[in-house]
Amino acid sequence: MRKKLCLIAVTTIAVFFALNLTDSNAEYICGDANDDGSLNVSDAIYIANYVFVGGPVPDPNCCESDCPPTVTDIDGNTYFTVEVGDQCWMAQNLKVTHYSNGDPIPNVTDGGVWGGLTTGAYCDYNNEAGNAAIYGRLYNWYAVIDIRDIAPEGWHVPTDAEWKQLEIFLGLSLAEADAEGWRGTDEGGKLKEIGIMHWGSPNTGATNESGFTVLPAGTRSVSGNFSNLGADARLWSSTEASSTGGGYRWLEYSHSDIYRFRYVKGGGLSVRCVKD
Repeated sequence: MRKKLCLIAVTTIAVFFALNLTDSNAEYICGDANDDGSLNVSDAIYIANYVFVGGPVPDPNCCESDCPPTVTDIDGNTYFTVEVGDQCWMAQNLKVTHYSNGDPIPNVTDGGVWGGLTTGAYCDYNNEAGNAAIYGRLYNWYAVIDIRDIAPEGWHVPTDAEWKQLEIFLGLSLAEADAEGWRGTDEGGKLKEIGIMHWGSPNTGATNESGFTVLPAGTRSVSGNFSNLGADARLWSSTEASSTGGGYRWLEYSHSDIYRFRYVKGGGLSVRCVKD
């Protein structure tokens, strides 16, 4: 009976590998029987060893996760999620128009007004609402840190330290993560959506290995001008970087690394949220 169970187990895993090894999320899919943090043939060997010779019991929690498949904001917008390492992230940019207490976030279309704000606001790229469906909305840093919260319940805008945690999991060293400017080699490519449907060519190094699926939503400057749709993805952190700037991350169509610096608080950038 044990041999029969083994053949079923090994065959099942072999089929699983055949179906999923090319999946961009393969390393995060259930199947890590030996709990070594990766999904490979050693998991099949581990199960075979357990069945044939009474080796260690496969990890019973390999399929457990506290990362739900989706999350819904106060407006009823639903976002896919992705588990990367020990973190659970939204896999799409935020597009909410209300704080978590129901108060509206002002939609400021006038460029002159936008630049003078010291309170929270959002906009659609080029003030075209249709862009939000694909790219999410752009928010100034004051909306990001407003105590009424723009994140769905149980979620929050990531701190700089949480961005670093993600980057280190993807391959940055601690020293690289702490640095400013362009850092690493291919870590940004692991976050970007593949292809040039949304990204400009050549979309250097894009593999989306993480399943994060970053899109180039562009930016809005403090002068109210929109730029770089298709070229740039700039995402806020909730960490203040200077008296005038909030921390952020920048991915670009011609780069496979990740940029870390500060962006003027009145500018408009994208937002991803991470689970509490």
